[in-house]
Amino acid sequence: MPGRSQSLAPTTSPTTATLGYALFATRWLQAPLYFGLVAAQGVYVYKFFKELWNLILRCVTGQATETYVMLAVLKLVDVVMIANLLIMVIVGGYETFVSRIGLQGHRDQPEWLSHVNSNVLKVKLATAIVGISSVHLLQMFVDVHHTSRHALLWGTVIHMAFIASAAILAYMSGPMAAHGARGAQQAVQVHRADTPEEPSTKVFVPAQATSRDDEPSAEDRLRAAGFPARKLLEDFDSEHPRAFDREAVARLGKLDFVAARRNVVLVGPPGTGKTHLAVGLGIRACQAGHSVLFASAAEWAARLAGARDAGRLAEELAALDDHPLLIVDEVGYTPFGAETTALFFQLVAHRYERGSLIVTGDRPLGRWDEIFGGPSALAMVDRLAHHAEFVRIDGDSYRMRRATSAWAE
Repeated sequence: MPGRSQSLAPTTSPTTATLGYALFATRWLQAPLYFGLVAAQGVYVYKFFKELWNLILRCVTGQATETYVMLAVLKLVDVVMIANLLIMVIVGGYETFVSRIGLQGHRDQPEWLSHVNSNVLKVKLATAIVGISSVHLLQMFVDVHHTSRHALLWGTVIHMAFIASAAILAYMSGPMAAHGARGAQQAVQVHRADTPEEPSTKVFVPAQATSRDDEPSAEDRLRAAGFPARKLLEDFDSEHPRAFDREAVARLGKLDFVAARRNVVLVGPPGTGKTHLAVGLGIRACQAGHSVLFASAAEWAARLAGARDAGRLAEELAALDDHPLLIVDEVGYTPFGAETTALFFQLVAHRYERGSLIVTGDRPLGRWDEIFGGPSALAMVDRLAHHAEFVRIDGDSYRMRRATSAWAE
């Protein structure tokens, strides 16, 4: 099978590779354009404060009528909306077409930037233009006594054209995004078809340092991770849960939390897909070059207890640093005493701001005192939650639904 993979790999001549890299480097020619838009942003800041100062002066001197104040405020809103459009083009366009901006883990990272792409950016720009056009049209109607009927008519027609174009873009973005997702899923399925099936028994091996001279392949990382099954994020039935934050999971799928050494906590009743999402994120991490370890909470407890009894707990925790992502599954199904809780505390405390954890459980962190006993439970929850993103999944068990359907048939 390795020989087959090598024979299927495309060969690229040095000349072709150099030409491709050179063409790809031309994207930096767009960087001055975005810095020019930054200068335009400064012009709109000046225009905003100039309009605001004129409004304040006329209000103080008593020369401002109600119509003037309304028009002046609409001008200020118009300037702000255009400035918002500019910053969206500057940041989103630069991130999409030039180079990634290192905002991972920054507390002020915009929510929309985490899942921006050229398709999303076009829709956001179209909706922003519709909003600006709405403000312009409102200005015309407020100052209707000084606006000709011809200008009102064409202003309305142009505004409706903007609305229609934005609606068409939004409608087209759905099929295009779905087509891209299907293409990625088919590529993964082809890769899985060419990959030999892994043994059904799960081997939970001790953590070992990875040699930098012999970097493992993505398939090697997937096998070493110990996943119970190969479940992709694209295969998750997002329509089954009653409540599910799809945007949060899409954001996590970009794996910025791994680079930022943040945690993920997936909470929900049994059978709602927590393990599926955890495995899907773990597979994404393996494919991105990260080493991952997956095990249930009971298996982690046995592993840590074995290391403690052998007098090598500190060495085991240090060896786990070679794995940027650890997955602890099924927290809550087995209660733990004070000694085991102390072991989990040492794991979480050692990983704090050093590596990422994905934890799945059937109850929120506020109820972990029902699972973990002893004085270290509260400190463990505090460190786990400090740099964590929580995803709540509500719904009925997917397994029970399929079993009920099979019985009815």
